Amino acid sequence: YQAKLRAAHVILDPAERRAVIAEALAKAAASLQLTLKDDQALLDEVTGLVEWPVVLAGSIDPAYMKLPPEVLTTSMRAHQKYFACLDAKGELAPRFLIVSNMVAKDGGKAVVAGNERVLRARLSDARFFWEQDRKQPLSSRVPKLRERVFYKGLGTMEDKVTRLQALAVELARYIPGDHAEAVRSAAFLAKADLSTGMVGEFPELQGIMGRYYALHDGEEKAVADAIAEHYSPLGPNDRCPTAPVSVAVALADKIDSLVGFFSIGETPTGSKDPFALRRAALGVIRLILENTLRIPLAKALRQAFILIGESAEGARGREPTQELVAFFADRLKVHLREKGVRHDLIGAVFALAGEDDLVRLLARVAALGKFLGTDDGGNLLVAYRRAANIVRIEEKKDRVNYDGPADRKLLQMPEEKALAERLGSAAERAGAALEREAFDDAMAALATLRGPVDEFFDRVTVNCEDRGLRANRLRLLSEIRATLNAVADFSEIEG
Repeated sequence: YQAKLRAAHVILDPAERRAVIAEALAKAAASLQLTLKDDQALLDEVTGLVEWPVVLAGSIDPAYMKLPPEVLTTSMRAHQKYFACLDAKGELAPRFLIVSNMVAKDGGKAVVAGNERVLRARLSDARFFWEQDRKQPLSSRVPKLRERVFYKGLGTMEDKVTRLQALAVELARYIPGDHAEAVRSAAFLAKADLSTGMVGEFPELQGIMGRYYALHDGEEKAVADAIAEHYSPLGPNDRCPTAPVSVAVALADKIDSLVGFFSIGETPTGSKDPFALRRAALGVIRLILENTLRIPLAKALRQAFILIGESAEGARGREPTQELVAFFADRLKVHLREKGVRHDLIGAVFALAGEDDLVRLLARVAALGKFLGTDDGGNLLVAYRRAANIVRIEEKKDRVNYDGPADRKLLQMPEEKALAERLGSAAERAGAALEREAFDDAMAALATLRGPVDEFFDRVTVNCEDRGLRANRLRLLSEIRATLNAVADFSEIEG
């Protein structure tokens, strides 16, 4: 079957077809003393479009080489499925490669001529948009955004820009340096290119064209770069912005979208995520962690919700901060899974009240993982579960809450007195260490509990006949739980 198809000019195996195309493209580029611009997604797409690939080379009219390279490559790639070539300097060359689906009698001359003619028409349109768009400043296009609905219940794109400015300036306080004015300008212009002719024709160029137009208008480079980068990172392999202005606007854009859609109930379900909110959350996580930003996440989310309530049509949603914090915890687990970080340790630290500083959270997780890898840590986890289970069972049976400190005057046996004393000192040491974010020291303080806890369980009967003594010992067990839970929620830890 395969042999008969091959005789009829059909390569059946897609992997073989892809390899044939890749090799032919590389050879064709080399013959022109150029290199192929890497585009694996386009290679995959073309592999599915052709049965008998034949690579041909065409030329770009020199008159169009003054257009931004992104315009040229997008026009070739999106509409015509052409591959771009680079010169020795890594710049776009005036040549392109076509993967034809036939062996032409004239060696492909007519095919190349036809494709060059089509490309000229495409680039002629692009040049028209390029020239027309620059006739008016980018800032003059912002009012046009009120004609675009961002999403029903979340106002217009102009409303989003207003929120973006306020939130980005607020977030810039957590980024070293004084960037407030540049951040405000970048946020104001971030969506303006949506009203340009070029982006209307090539939506893939939103942000990129805004950068070119902002530079043409004389805006600061940091402002122009932020316009281009505020959509990033678009995925796990996309470069994450590091410039302060870009980071502030990118964070604000993603947080505004997350809070907005969650507030009106448009949350991801199963495999469905039409607004790419999982990707947005991962983008926020990467922006914070890769730039080591000490941002209180819950506070930023609440601020975004307030701004949405103040904008047009945005006051009807529900406050989604806690739901979003849990959503971020899930995304963080996914993000760190490949790095070998245990998801249950992330959950144990995220469960702490008020722990929403992702940089601090990861430092806690690292210290907790190291501690649990020791004998003291492993045994203390077992003891914690034993204490927590006993207290839970007895509280349910007695219908009484045993939270709170044990009465030291009622302690009788040396082992319970020693445990009470060590609990007090360990809690004090761990608390002081947590204050200065010395998480290894906090874990070391917990490690001192192992001996007294083991001695207590070996020699002390909790459920004794004396009801007062029994209740006091249960409160002592509850103190074990409370002391450890001040460092991390040990009930979330597996294994």
